[in-house]
Amino acid sequence: MRIAIASDHAGFEEKQLLVGYLKELGHEVADLGPANDDRVDYPDFAKLVAHDVADGKVDRGVLVCGTGIGMAVAANKVHGIRAANVTSPEFAALAREHNDANIVTVSGRFVDDATNRAIVKTFLETEFAGGRHTGRVEKIMALEQ
Repeated sequence: MRIAIASDHAGFEEKQLLVGYLKELGHEVADLGPANDDRVDYPDFAKLVAHDVADGKVDRGVLVCGTGIGMAVAANKVHGIRAANVTSPEFAALAREHNDANIVTVSGRFVDDATNRAIVKTFLETEFAGGRHTGRVEKIMALEQ
């Protein structure tokens, strides 16, 4: 799977760990920055990943900031994105199964690396359930009109 990943300064260290982990899992990873932990604005990096996902350049996206909340808010402003801020593997599965989320956002400060790895792995391995959820996702996407 092709994955785009980015962070802000607060999520930089965790992003670096997740890049290595994603490669270990056999994914093609596009690290969209930043290149160090100097202070940056998270919307600048959320936008990069969100556009790559929305344009089909990658299959899914991963974003990391202090909480994951700001990244999710910013990414969801891009047409076609369903970003979910996730703090557990169970929520990652539900974000995929019920909402067909295409970007997961995680916390670099409040969630440990092992949990973030489990979140990302679950997010990438879980398929959209379709069925009764399809109409709901269509209604979500119609809100962009």
